[in-house]
Amino acid sequence: MQPIVEIDNLTKEYESGFWKKKKVRAVDGVSLSVSGGQIFGFLGGNGAGKTTTIKMLMSLLYPTSGTARVLGQDIGDHTMHGRIGYCPENPYFYDYLTPLELLTYFGDLFGIEGAKAETRSKELLRLVGLDEKDWTRQLRKFSKGMLQRVGLAQSLVNDPEIVFLDEPMSGLDPIGRREIRELIASLREGGTTVFMSTHILSDVEALCDEVAILRKGKLAATGKLDDLLLEQAEQQAFDVSLRGVDASVLKGVLKDLADGAFISRGQGVTVRTDDEGQIETILAEARKVGGKLISVQPVKQSLEELFVSKTGE
Repeated sequence: MQPIVEIDNLTKEYESGFWKKKKVRAVDGVSLSVSGGQIFGFLGGNGAGKTTTIKMLMSLLYPTSGTARVLGQDIGDHTMHGRIGYCPENPYFYDYLTPLELLTYFGDLFGIEGAKAETRSKELLRLVGLDEKDWTRQLRKFSKGMLQRVGLAQSLVNDPEIVFLDEPMSGLDPIGRREIRELIASLREGGTTVFMSTHILSDVEALCDEVAILRKGKLAATGKLDDLLLEQAEQQAFDVSLRGVDASVLKGVLKDLADGAFISRGQGVTVRTDDEGQIETILAEARKVGGKLISVQPVKQSLEELFVSKTGE
């Protein structure tokens, strides 16, 4: 199955300085591919090159070198734009339009006209959670979070096969973030691929199937999120969760484990070990004192730990 996004050695250089100009690489030889039907997280610190990369995919910036394809078409082929959606980090629209007028206008650009355009616009404004009383207010009176909702709505006007979202949660309150997170998850369920840049790591953990992490314009890591969190752990550890037994009792029969390995959890206890061979011993000794197994889980490092280790930030 052909990837829906293919990036090959993509590079973008800018000139910096006034008298003595020097070249600065914002994106440095990035290569990755994104399969369809998933939510792909594009991560990195400030200035890592995320927005520059997305703008090159949108043909808003031209790469210095390298190539990229979206939906099997070169990014220079603008006919592909009718099949994609894009919401920038800070969407800006003509201030004196209302949300309904704006979305109807965008619908007209995509060949959606008349009553069908108005119906589609209202559906999208409901979808992004914009209050109906605000549909006929001028955009110049909107807050940043409200404009963000309108920006998300316009990115979906043409029912795109893939939508590119640059910091889609920017400016939203906690309730708004939850609503947009549910919207993004529903897009995947409907078969739309989402390519999402964000700084909010909890949203990435909740939503994303695969991620790529940029560091100073270079690709630091890419792959399935669960695999990366397991692979990057310095030493694989396991949590053995038990019920029907007290931590103090287990400490008495498992004297080789340090006190810190025993974590009390309500009516049970979790024993952590970095030796897979010890799992059977823990289970055998726990059963002798009335303990029952709930689960054995590999311990993953957090996305924050992975992010810090890959970006150095």
